[in-house]
Amino acid sequence: MSSHTSAHARYQNILGIRFFVGSAQVAIDEVSRSGGLVVAPAAPALKNLVHDKQYRDALLGADFAIADSAFMVVLWNAIQRDNIPKLSGLKYLRTLIDQPSLRQAGNSFWVMPSPAAARHNRVWLHRNHVAISDEDMYIAPIYGTDISDPALIELLEKRRPKHVVLGLGGGTQEQLGLYLKQHLSYLPAIHCIGAAIAFLTGDQVRIPIWADELGLGWLWRSVSDPKRFGPRYWSARHLTKLMLRYRDRLPVAAA
Repeated sequence: MSSHTSAHARYQNILGIRFFVGSAQVAIDEVSRSGGLVVAPAAPALKNLVHDKQYRDALLGADFAIADSAFMVVLWNAIQRDNIPKLSGLKYLRTLIDQPSLRQAGNSFWVMPSPAAARHNRVWLHRNHVAISDEDMYIAPIYGTDISDPALIELLEKRRPKHVVLGLGGGTQEQLGLYLKQHLSYLPAIHCIGAAIAFLTGDQVRIPIWADELGLGWLWRSVSDPKRFGPRYWSARHLTKLMLRYRDRLPVAAA
C-alpha cells in the first residue's frame, strides 16, 4: 500500500488519487493552514478515471480528496484489508460551517449552480450563523469543456476570502477548483462540496445524519428520484473492476 502519515494527517493513494484519512476537522485544519483544493469524488465519477482526462487531472491537481464514496471505501478495505473511514461531503460541510474563520463576514465565498439554490442556501447559512451577503455568492455559468471564468477570478481577487465553497455538480466543480488554484494570485481553501448543502437546505432530499454515517446517502437519493439517481449509482459497479486491477495506482494504461 502507498500511504504516509504527517504530523497532522495520514494520506492514502487510491487509484493514484491522494485521499485524506482522518476526521473532518483535521482535514479542514490541513487545507485552511495554507490554502489548497479539497475534492470529494463519488464512485460514479471515479469509474471514469481511465477515460476522462480533465476530471483525472483535476483530482490529481487537488491537494487531497476526502473518502466520500462509501462504495469505494468498502472496496478498498476489503481488497487491501485496510480500515480507512468514510468521510462524507455532508459531514465535511457540517464541520466546515462550524469553523469560526468561515463564519466571519467576508471570509467565505460560495459558488452556486442557480439563483434558486443561492437564495435557499443564503437563508440557511444565515440561520446557521454564517455571515454572508449577496456579494459573497456567485451563480456559475454553464461551463464548456474547458473551464475558464475570468469574471469569478476578478471577484475573488477583489474580495480575497479565506474560504471558497463550490456547490456545483461533480466533474465540473473539481475542474473549476483547479482552475481557481492555478489562476488566483493567492491560495484560499477551496472546498468542493457538491450537493452536500442541498441535503441540508432541502433543495434535495434531506439525508439523516445516521444514514450519512452508515454510508446510505446514495440510497436516500435513489429512493427520492429513482429515474435520475438509480442508473447513476448502478453504474458505479464498474468501479469494482478498476479497484481490483489498479488498487493504489493511477488507471491510465488504457487512456
